[in-house]
Amino acid sequence: MIEIWGKEVPGFKGEYEQAVPTLTPYLAESKEKTAAIIVCPGGGYARKAGHEGGPVAEWLQSIGISAFVLDYRVAPYHHPIPLSDARRAIQYVRAHAEEFNIDPQRIGMLGFSAGGHLAASAGVFPVDGQPEATDPVARVSSRLNCLVLCYPVISLERFYHKGSVINLLGEEPPADLRHELSLNNQVTSSTPPTFLWHTADDAGVPVENSLFFAQALSQHQVDFEMHIFRHGRHGLGLALEQPEVAEWTKLCATWLEKINFR
Repeated sequence: MIEIWGKEVPGFKGEYEQAVPTLTPYLAESKEKTAAIIVCPGGGYARKAGHEGGPVAEWLQSIGISAFVLDYRVAPYHHPIPLSDARRAIQYVRAHAEEFNIDPQRIGMLGFSAGGHLAASAGVFPVDGQPEATDPVARVSSRLNCLVLCYPVISLERFYHKGSVINLLGEEPPADLRHELSLNNQVTSSTPPTFLWHTADDAGVPVENSLFFAQALSQHQVDFEMHIFRHGRHGLGLALEQPEVAEWTKLCATWLEKINFR
């Protein structure tokens, strides 16, 4: 387990559990440099779902991709703390690429539900490296090379998940902030290639969230692939109990190969 901020954790409140964000590595064995994907479990910005962390990283590792599970801060921490943790995680992996045997130009992020919102936030709000920084991690960019979004929270304005909004922004967030963090509004031609999947009858985070993001990607001519499965509850993770939805991992692995991540 790696503490990504070292001694200086921005916004640190030591009285809260899991106040120090970490990465847990699952490195693929390879003589050549591998791609890397950082995994963001969901949990409504209130917690992190275990089945959307380690098991997913192990799957990525099994297909030759090095994975890292990000334990990011959630409520009572609010925006921009989770985003700062996600950006830092990307920068940390990129800055230590040689040590991890990773190609620094093939770093992606995968997120479920609210973790999908976090991953997409990192994708549309990257920070450039600061070459003059004394901290070597801060010298590199947080720009992602791909996104994998699994039943993601995208909009905080329409068809939104109420708990995620409150936990991320507080009880009565201003309309302009909800608009800014409705990530379909932030897609540009620089947004990384994206794989999305959702179930049509998801009662927790409506499928419109993925549809909104896909529409924005299409409008900006960003490479993407999306799969909508007919039926399945929210929070399926690898969906091992539902074989027809579990196909998402095979579809995603094929897509990752097409974009040179395998």
